[in-house]
Amino acid sequence: MSEFEQLYREVILDHYKSPRNFGLLDPSDATAEGQNPLCGDEVTVTVRFGEGDVIEAVGFEGRGCAISQAATSMLTDLVKGRPAGEVAVMPKEELLEEIGIPLTPVRLKCALLGLGVLKVALHRAKGTPLPGEWGTATGEISLS
Repeated sequence: MSEFEQLYREVILDHYKSPRNFGLLDPSDATAEGQNPLCGDEVTVTVRFGEGDVIEAVGFEGRGCAISQAATSMLTDLVKGRPAGEVAVMPKEELLEEIGIPLTPVRLKCALLGLGVLKVALHRAKGTPLPGEWGTATGEISLS
């Protein structure tokens, strides 16, 4: 393992052990929850908007593997201060770049769970586009 990958693994462990923005917002303007039935990961995301539909605050709760929880923690830092419309079309590669290590296909679903849940919350609250790439049709990720 390279020194670079080791650094990213340490960042992931830090986000897992001390997640940022952990806890649901009350009140919130948007909420959604989802799970990955393949591995049991669960995430609930709440969002509060400021002026111009900018994400003022975001919180989450969940349980599951280190990758799903750390990636959601990293995601909350990544989206604060950005407009809902921009986040709604944020490519998954932006989050994966933030994670910084190669992931197997199963771990990829874990890492993207929080992003999918956040996009559902934004869609419900603001009518933003909802990407069809989250595997909901096949039951790989269950969003509600």
